[in-house]
Amino acid sequence: MAAAKAKKSSSKRIASKTVAKRKYDVVLFGATGFTGGLVADYLARSGELPAGRFALAGRSTAKLEAVRKSMAAISPKYASVDLLTADVERPESLKAIAKATKVAITTVGPYIFYGEPLLKACAEQGTHYVDLTGEPEFVDKMLLAYDNVARKSGARIVNCCGFDSIPHDAGVWFTMAELNRRLGNKAGAAPTQIRGYVSSKGTFSGGTFHSALNAFARAKEYYAWRKEHQSELQPQSSLNRARGLPARIHRPHGLDGWGIPLPTIDPQIVLRTARAFATYGPDFRYGHYALVKKLPTGIAGIAGIGALFGAAQIDPIREQLLKLRQPGQGPDAATRAKSRFQVDFTVQAEGLSLNKLHTRVSGGDPGYEETAKMLAESALCLAYDRDLPTQVGIITPMQAMGDRLLARLQKAGLRFEVLS
Repeated sequence: MAAAKAKKSSSKRIASKTVAKRKYDVVLFGATGFTGGLVADYLARSGELPAGRFALAGRSTAKLEAVRKSMAAISPKYASVDLLTADVERPESLKAIAKATKVAITTVGPYIFYGEPLLKACAEQGTHYVDLTGEPEFVDKMLLAYDNVARKSGARIVNCCGFDSIPHDAGVWFTMAELNRRLGNKAGAAPTQIRGYVSSKGTFSGGTFHSALNAFARAKEYYAWRKEHQSELQPQSSLNRARGLPARIHRPHGLDGWGIPLPTIDPQIVLRTARAFATYGPDFRYGHYALVKKLPTGIAGIAGIGALFGAAQIDPIREQLLKLRQPGQGPDAATRAKSRFQVDFTVQAEGLSLNKLHTRVSGGDPGYEETAKMLAESALCLAYDRDLPTQVGIITPMQAMGDRLLARLQKAGLRFEVLS
């Protein structure tokens, strides 16, 4: 066992030395898209990246030059950042990116169609990777295909680094730290239940719309695949038990409104993190819900999603719906400025009185401004921060970055609060 551990540590050291010699710290692939442009602008405002250690990548040099010009208008030092031509249909171009950088950011979706080539290249080359996917099918299939590859190379492949799923993953991490503090740091002393309630005001881009419709259309195929591979998707080893809470409509204690089950990837990410850290206790459960003021509003939302799901199963209707909004389109700055989100977390745990721990994560425009911030800060964290958790492979944001990412998000303006 000791020899195996030594061998594993040695391979990580070799990968780290190789990565340290690379030309770039960060490469942004998909910089010419709507969200990619927001990420580029955020990085320019941050100014943390040295201009010579950063590159923009995409299919069109002319469009990349426009993004570079936008960055230079924010900070002149980015007027000469490198531009790399790359395309998902040319895997060798993505392998070249992976070999050239410490961290690759990708905003190119839907990921189930376009995400695998860069993720594969990063897993093979020991390159850290972050994306914005909220697509369970993509995450599950990449986990089975490339987790062992990334573990061997020392790469941290981190999906879901936007609104899916950082506020929820980091919010539960923050909440568990407060719970353990109140219980005298007796991590794992008793079973714990946390419920997350999401409320938001905002709109969505063409890319998000296309990803959702295509996920609906592929649902039957995906669920059949997941059933076939269920045993492989179960964690082979974990530090504790982590399960979901029942998906039911209810009135949450201490909150004004109704909890409506929210079928997103976020609970999956939270539970994967919980299984990886003893601080979540021996029996952890999480439930994920939308918080709505009035029950009819929630029921109407469920009906609307159901209707869209049904429409997505019919090819001609789906094709017409996809034409309503094209990838690369998104809300204007004025609309984004009016948008906001918050996620409230309530806790039940032995040794803690009911409703005596209530935390909240909140911020501005969830889908775009804050998502760009979260993705960019994740890449910067992987590129520059030390003392990260030791886990590698295809992992969650908090598995990969833990307290370091939490500190970055707080400094960047996301609010993490203990309300009671």
